[in-house]
Amino acid sequence: MTYTIDDICRLVKGQFIQQGIKNPIGRLLIDSRKLVHAGDALFFAITGVRNDGHDYLQEAYAAGVRNFIIEKTNNIPVLPDANVVAVSRSIDALQSITASHRKSIDIPVIGITGSNGKTIVKEWLNQLLSDDFNIVRSPKSFNSQIGVPLSVWNMEHNHTLGIFEAGISMPGEMERLAHVIQPTIGVFTSIGSAHSENFLSKRQLIGEKLNLFAHCPVIICPEDSDLMTLVQPWLATKKLIFTPSAEHATQHQSSESTTIALRWNDIKLSFNLPFRDKASIENCITCITTLLHLGYDPQTIDARIGRLSPLEMRLQLISGENDCIIINDAYSNDLHSLEIALDFLDHHARKQSKTVILSDLFQSGLNEEELHGRIAALLRNKSVEKFIGVGKSMKLHAAFYPAHSKFYTSTEKLIDQCNTDDFVREAVLVKGARDFRFERVVSALQEKTHDTVLEINLNALAHNLNYFKSQLPGKTKLMVMVKAFGYGSGAQEVASLLAFNKVDYLAVAYTDEGVELRKAGISLPIMVMNPERSSLPTLIRHKLEPEIYSFRTLENFSRALRSIEYTQPYPIHLKIDTGMHRLGFMPEEIGELCKAIDSEPGIHVASVFTHLAATDDAAHDEFTHTQLQHFNAAADRILLHVKAPFLRHALNTGGIERFPDACFDMVRLGIGLYGVSASGEDQQHLQQTGKLKTVISQIKQIRGGESVGYSRSFVAPFDLTIATIPVGYADGLRRTMSNGKGYVIIRGERAPIVGNVCMDMIMVDVTAISCTEGDDVEVFGEHISLIEFARMCNTIPYEVLTSLSQRVKRMYVQE
Repeated sequence: MTYTIDDICRLVKGQFIQQGIKNPIGRLLIDSRKLVHAGDALFFAITGVRNDGHDYLQEAYAAGVRNFIIEKTNNIPVLPDANVVAVSRSIDALQSITASHRKSIDIPVIGITGSNGKTIVKEWLNQLLSDDFNIVRSPKSFNSQIGVPLSVWNMEHNHTLGIFEAGISMPGEMERLAHVIQPTIGVFTSIGSAHSENFLSKRQLIGEKLNLFAHCPVIICPEDSDLMTLVQPWLATKKLIFTPSAEHATQHQSSESTTIALRWNDIKLSFNLPFRDKASIENCITCITTLLHLGYDPQTIDARIGRLSPLEMRLQLISGENDCIIINDAYSNDLHSLEIALDFLDHHARKQSKTVILSDLFQSGLNEEELHGRIAALLRNKSVEKFIGVGKSMKLHAAFYPAHSKFYTSTEKLIDQCNTDDFVREAVLVKGARDFRFERVVSALQEKTHDTVLEINLNALAHNLNYFKSQLPGKTKLMVMVKAFGYGSGAQEVASLLAFNKVDYLAVAYTDEGVELRKAGISLPIMVMNPERSSLPTLIRHKLEPEIYSFRTLENFSRALRSIEYTQPYPIHLKIDTGMHRLGFMPEEIGELCKAIDSEPGIHVASVFTHLAATDDAAHDEFTHTQLQHFNAAADRILLHVKAPFLRHALNTGGIERFPDACFDMVRLGIGLYGVSASGEDQQHLQQTGKLKTVISQIKQIRGGESVGYSRSFVAPFDLTIATIPVGYADGLRRTMSNGKGYVIIRGERAPIVGNVCMDMIMVDVTAISCTEGDDVEVFGEHISLIEFARMCNTIPYEVLTSLSQRVKRMYVQE
């Protein structure tokens, strides 16, 4: 479904700044980095807290975009032949366009909101209803002021049902999303405190969320006293269906399933769910109630519920054999999620060639020729070099794809006829409909490792980055620390995300860390904090920028520059010691330093900085202010001497949190990126980025009086059930966690460590936990915060992250 730029201008009540080529518009674009096809794209220049879409107009134009919505008309770059429409607020225009588009398509739409479970309920409803409807839904968790309109835009006249989720973080936002979604069935998933920091009370939060259903005739919602009070005025005009809690509905639980009872039209119904945890049970109850409202018989619902499985809602980035990376998106397949996955592939491929393994797409609503034409166009636009299609439809339409493509009628044939040696230095996207069970393909391709994995959430990293960006003055630049293997999270992957989010500088401890980033294709300026003499030629060759902290390092670097006859002034960073007493020029050495700089015409002072010793502790604020005074005085003297502008920076994470008046020209973000507030003041705004998880290796029964582990330091007081977990102090745990001082989480329950922590294993008490060998184990993550885990280890989060062994494989996830 396409529109003209004249249609768009009329819908948004905009004004043409200039008019050009009148191409039909089929795509909405807010991020020039995620361009799939430029010819029919409409770019919205949205002004955010730290990023301004108007800064990327030229970039989008150079990529081929010719239609633009802007809200700032000053200093617009020259865009020949382009259509430029000015509006008062670009995000309002985006929502108005998609609301009009939604109104033109008369199909039932399920709108979903709540505190938790929105995305799971949406995906499960899609699975349960896809046999009977051609469904359009929000991709992943696109539920924001921007994500919702981009999702609704994908509605087409061949769809027969829409399922969209909506989330809010501020009062007043839900009314805008209701105007876009226009739901005919409302689903409220749960009541909680998620994203509640901007609301006065739980009741206000619920009331704001309910605005999604103001014009909705049917609402399915949980039994909650605050919610039931708020919907009382609607009892006469709407059909309200209340779902019981997991506790009230549960009748029986086995080791793998749960039997629940629901009452519908005064009839008691029983359903068997393939889950045991409370959240999954409540999400299932919501889905079952929705299907009962739609008229499905209980037997059909029970059969379909039995096919549900826990959903991995995120793209996974995994190490593969032969220097490959594997992107696992094996849980669903549709055109819009394919666009998102291809964008993720494009971003993370770095220097690897791009390969896509794709299954048939079901329920697209398109005829086969149009569907495969669209898929082939997406692959071309993202420069995919190798394509493997799986499924009967794929093989039947092989002519749409490049001649060297390969096709298999089933996943089994693909696995039988391919091997890992067929994939070398490739970024491989594995994306398939659930029926194809592509997790088997991922398992075959991924690097074989032991069961302990550090899962790193790229969305959480981006959230934390954007939070700290929002705390900075508009012109303050941002340097981010990626030393020590990116604080244990993987320097290359973290640096790639930071480059994508356009930070200004990276910093590493040693030259070899910077070289690895350059080899991975990272082109951002990189400061090396400890440039060893032997590494200086390599540093210069890779255009890394040294920290100069002494006259010796200045002389060594200048000598290295002269030896290779470097012709342009080379950027350096001068460090001033104002009281940390680690590295840096002392204030009394500034005069001599200025003379030394005079004698070195081959250098350019890019920045002058210091390191503050105690920004996280209010007890030392007077000392911190003294450091800042010494720093400013030193920087002023250097500026008077060199007579050329340079960046000043002093603040680390704790400083950003507590000394906003000292941001200067740049700040250095470290542990805050990884979800830890250095001072504790900003912890509520940050998201934990890492989850250390493993599995149970063995379970055994021991009798009272028997000992466990080295030195027989634990003796069972009575008969116990013990589980052995394959993680130990060689992986980053501490022996201080031994004998009950530490614990892990198994099936949502605490399992205390018994005996001494071993090099590669721990033993935990699971007597009170119903578990089996192979069950998942959380070391830290959802139930145990990194801060809490650090306390168990009697250390700090910095040390926990950087101590995680390299043998613990990193897996990266992104919604």
